[in-house]
Amino acid sequence: MPEARADKSAATGGPGGASTTEATAGAMAEGAEAATPGPAETAPAAGPTRPRRRQARGEARIAQLLRAAADVFCTNGYTASSTNAIAREAGVSPGTLYQFFPNKEAIAVELGDRLLARWRDTYGAAFDQSRVEQPLDSMLDAVLDPLIAFNCENPAFAVLMHGSEIPGRITEEHDTLHATMLTRVEAVLAGHLPDMPAPQVHRVADMIFMVFKAGLDLIMAHEGEERAAYIRELKTVLFRYLDPLVGDAPPHPAAPTP
Repeated sequence: MPEARADKSAATGGPGGASTTEATAGAMAEGAEAATPGPAETAPAAGPTRPRRRQARGEARIAQLLRAAADVFCTNGYTASSTNAIAREAGVSPGTLYQFFPNKEAIAVELGDRLLARWRDTYGAAFDQSRVEQPLDSMLDAVLDPLIAFNCENPAFAVLMHGSEIPGRITEEHDTLHATMLTRVEAVLAGHLPDMPAPQVHRVADMIFMVFKAGLDLIMAHEGEERAAYIRELKTVLFRYLDPLVGDAPPHPAAPTP
């Protein structure tokens, strides 16, 4: 996918952000607030280490901005979103936002990195050996439920992983993760179907992956009982596809995968 053009609004005052004067003024005001000791805070000692309280305050501000960005990206899409909109959603000035992120692309990359890290943890736990050794119907519940829950709880993940304007670094890391997950699905299948030729295992794994992605799009487009109904439909489709192949055959130990 082509890399997104960096948002120049931090310097130009274009559609994506505030003017340089506004950003500088906001940054100076925020910096003065951060630098002035409060009643329970003493001036920092000289040296490179920042006071813990100020560091925690900065992390809290970053988290606030990333939550706002996730909401704005989900509402407007990445391309139509702007730093001004993110600042408004966070309830801060554009100058405050520019203290932490120079442009929209930097916000998207940081948010994408954090979501990808959580997604790695989620799918790693979902494909734990104890889960994939269960009977097929139980295995589908154990593997699919956390993957679906993650996407439903983090809709910005889908927004940032797709689209022609998304920063290239995000899409590259997503493609790498996709390949890793596909390899893991192949390893699980090979454990259940040791006599199946490797090319066929790959095709089946690829089909499972594509069916899951298509079903997930439908699930994400609905809420409440309709969402739950589509989750059941996705599991039914995968069960009926896999049951004639896997059945109740116990899995053989598979070689470890990334």
